[in-house]
Amino acid sequence: MFGLRYAKTSPSTYVIQYRNGQPVREGTGLAFFYFAPNASLVSVPLESVDVPFMFNEVSSDFQEVTVQGQVTYRVADPKLLASLMNFTLKPNGEYVSEDPTRLPQRVVNAVQVQLRSVLSGRSLHELLRGWEQMVQSVRDGLRRPDGLASLGLELVNLAVLAVRPNPETARALESTVREQILKQADDAMYLRRNSAIEQERAVKENELNTEIAIETKKRQIRETQLEAERAALERRQQIQDQEMAGRIALEDKNKALTDLRVENARKEAEAKAYAVGSVMKAVQGVDPKVLQALTVGNADPSALIAMAFQGLAENAERIGELNISPDLLQQLSAKGRAAARG
Repeated sequence: MFGLRYAKTSPSTYVIQYRNGQPVREGTGLAFFYFAPNASLVSVPLESVDVPFMFNEVSSDFQEVTVQGQVTYRVADPKLLASLMNFTLKPNGEYVSEDPTRLPQRVVNAVQVQLRSVLSGRSLHELLRGWEQMVQSVRDGLRRPDGLASLGLELVNLAVLAVRPNPETARALESTVREQILKQADDAMYLRRNSAIEQERAVKENELNTEIAIETKKRQIRETQLEAERAALERRQQIQDQEMAGRIALEDKNKALTDLRVENARKEAEAKAYAVGSVMKAVQGVDPKVLQALTVGNADPSALIAMAFQGLAENAERIGELNISPDLLQQLSAKGRAAARG
């Protein structure tokens, strides 16, 4: 009534009251009456604002890149912002201009300028692999005095959700990556095969080494057995040599004994021959009948009978008939058998 109005603001809104072009009241969360015909109100919201963005830019290797993300900002210097943009309110509480709705776009434009300067110096592969560094570079650029601070704003957060190449390039990159993955799979398969071959070779080497060790042990056993057999043969040969030497020595002794016996027999025969020769020389001129008569006295009865039969045989032409008693024949035959047994 009569142009007097009441204004009440929230704690997140900065209000400046101008009267005749001069600020008379400012602050957050104010509640006051003012005379509308000579006063104007400037309302600057201080809460943080989230603004999504999506840009199509070109990398240093002339590849189109789509960057999608979100920037969060808040008003740090409302008086500076109010001096640069029109935040004046109408009597009905609406803004007299569209500057408050254009502020998010100005922030997005500042983000795009920083992103373009970063993207122009990096290749597509660098952007896809290291976009975290890109985000940090954009943040640093927005926080510089010539960034958002020049508008009286403060960067709260900058998040890049995706960096995508165009579909054709993405398919080409996917094909390249797919080929690399397939190659890595082939390499892994070859490595597994090589590992299996190496393991099989190691197993075969172990088996071969085991067989070699077994054969070496068998050869050592055979050599030991051969050495034992050779030593046994040598011992048997030594024993045989000793036995042969003993036999030879025994034969030599037997030979010497035989020679001694022969020599003794020869000497004995020579002695007997000498004795017989001496006897023969002694009876050389004696009549045989006389010698026979000399031996009759010492002769055996059977020898005497034999001499009698010899005499009968010499004078057989003079004997007409000869009778021999059975007793005499039996006695002679008994003596002959006894002599044969003896």
